[in-house]
Amino acid sequence: MHKSFGFVRVSSAVPRVRVADPVGNTTEILSVRESLPDSDIIVFPELSISSYSCGRLFHQQVLLDECKEQLLRLAEQTSDRQQLLLVGLPISLDNALYNCVAAINSGEIIGIAPKQFIPTYNEFYEGRYFASADNNLPDSVLLGDQWVPFGVDLIYSFWCDSLEVAVYTEICEAMWMPVPPSSLAAIAGATIMCNPSASPETIGKAEYRRNLVTGQSGRCIAGYVYSSSAPTESTADVVYGGHSLIAQAGHLLTESGYVGDSKPTQREAYTITADIDVERLLTERRTTTSYVDGLRYVDREDYRRIPFVLDTQTNDLVNPVDAMPFVPSDRGMLEQRCTEVFGIQTAALAKRLECLGENPKAVIGVSGGLDSTLALLVATRAFDALDLPRGNITAVTMPGFGTTEHTLNNARTLMKYLGVTCIELDICEAALLEYHELAEATGYKPFGKIQLDNSSPDKRMPMDEFVQALQNIPDAERRDLTFENVQARRRTELLMNMGFVLGTGDMSELWLGWCTYNADHQSMYNVNCSVPKTMVRFLVDYVANHEFEGDIRHTLTSIVDTEISPELLPPTEGGKASQSTEAEVGPYELHDFFMFHLARHGSSPAKVLYLAENAEGWSKVYTREELTHWLTVNLKRAFSQQYKRDDVPNGPKVGSLSLSPRGDWRMPSDAVVDAWLRSIKTHDE
Repeated sequence: MHKSFGFVRVSSAVPRVRVADPVGNTTEILSVRESLPDSDIIVFPELSISSYSCGRLFHQQVLLDECKEQLLRLAEQTSDRQQLLLVGLPISLDNALYNCVAAINSGEIIGIAPKQFIPTYNEFYEGRYFASADNNLPDSVLLGDQWVPFGVDLIYSFWCDSLEVAVYTEICEAMWMPVPPSSLAAIAGATIMCNPSASPETIGKAEYRRNLVTGQSGRCIAGYVYSSSAPTESTADVVYGGHSLIAQAGHLLTESGYVGDSKPTQREAYTITADIDVERLLTERRTTTSYVDGLRYVDREDYRRIPFVLDTQTNDLVNPVDAMPFVPSDRGMLEQRCTEVFGIQTAALAKRLECLGENPKAVIGVSGGLDSTLALLVATRAFDALDLPRGNITAVTMPGFGTTEHTLNNARTLMKYLGVTCIELDICEAALLEYHELAEATGYKPFGKIQLDNSSPDKRMPMDEFVQALQNIPDAERRDLTFENVQARRRTELLMNMGFVLGTGDMSELWLGWCTYNADHQSMYNVNCSVPKTMVRFLVDYVANHEFEGDIRHTLTSIVDTEISPELLPPTEGGKASQSTEAEVGPYELHDFFMFHLARHGSSPAKVLYLAENAEGWSKVYTREELTHWLTVNLKRAFSQQYKRDDVPNGPKVGSLSLSPRGDWRMPSDAVVDAWLRSIKTHDE
């Protein structure tokens, strides 16, 4: 177990079995276990010591005796490591035989869980051999000279600092029940569910099984480890598929192949392994405040906590950590996500437009950048959905001192092609006038250098002279918030005076506070408010390639490929933007990653750094120093800029995270960041 961050390594093992040969099967289990020295929990299939397909041989005393002997052998020969092994075997108790799963930890048998739901329908005949377990059974069973806890109420519990790893076992059929026992155990505190199973493979069953495992992990906000018997079981009447799966909180982490999946059938032993983030699960449960309401159905005291121990050595993660958590890596899933997000944005805006009267109109500022492009595409789709003319959309491009020909031409082309009402307003003269007025009132000098003569209106600096002065400003001194904010607020003033303004700022900018208060920060409705920057790029690219062709597709692709810039400072001599947002504030792929794990999962900065170091899919290799630097920037800005998030317009939540104070994110604007910064130092130490 990763002591610092709450990761538990689990494996689902599918051994090669010999039907009704406990000695051979136990030898195989030991061999598989040897191949998994770093796993904390190893789950073997149902009746893995005897094999599942023994039929009436389950009523032969020799088989039952050998199974017990081999269970004791397993315990004796696995005392060298602090692991939790779950293995299946038949156990007789009083006047019945039970299909059971034994838990072995550090050389001791610590619990026996009997199967509660016995299938005797279709191809299943378990009811001929096994009794169904309930709460009326004895609470212990004698194995060798040891009384072992026995029952359906066992939760295996390991505490590491203040975090509990709580493991519950349900067997096969339980997962198919209307109310699986794991649902109740989860409410009682179990965080990792294990299901040793023997599932015959039939047409379409693998997909259904996958949905059950993934769905149950989501409902329980838990890890779910499923191990199924292999095709080396008897094939007299059915074939067991050997399908194993590991899921967490509604997401499939990994799965094995299975019989019929178009790949060669695996006849030798195989395993799958993943790291379950128990800390994240517990945070998610606390965040989902209705989760604890489930206690009305179950009492924690109904379950016995059986202590076990794990090795708390630190391992690298086996799960690939996705560098872009908002953007699915699978192309098919990405396209589906883009369709969903675009659809939600469109439906949200359509509803808001309906509230404006019979012939609603909207105004949007179009810069030729990613965010305004996405908002304009959403607007045209919403007006189409309401059967309204696109001419009701007034698209305004407002070139300023930093606007490049490249982005201006892209804005012009986009507006013209989409058939909206186009307006172009140069803001330079108005901004310069305001600089003069500020200079007269406060002594303001742009960049602390440019002296504006305000002795009389006719002596004010001409535009060409002012632009020349701007171009002479050294790169190291090219930062003046007043100069930038005047332009941003001028644009917003123009838009606001024209009508109902659609905002364009995205969630990443809102998290960082990368917007001018009461300028691009404000609008009447913002369709992009919960779309992160990394997703905006893929959305525009998706729309370009699925709905357009020719010149407009080329324009949209050009916008996607353009470096992100506020374009507030004069371009370089070559006509390129002199500002790079990511060079100043940091790579958006990092900030979105940090935001996701900090805001969505409540992870500590130390854990976020650890995840970032293990992430796959970055556009470049980041050093620890770079990750630490940009995470520090992220945290400082996230805390200091909360006042902007406290005052944002309406807009739709599209994913699992929203920063609206009316939605997911309520945070004091005067909160102190010190504890979070200390967490970073703890990681570096």
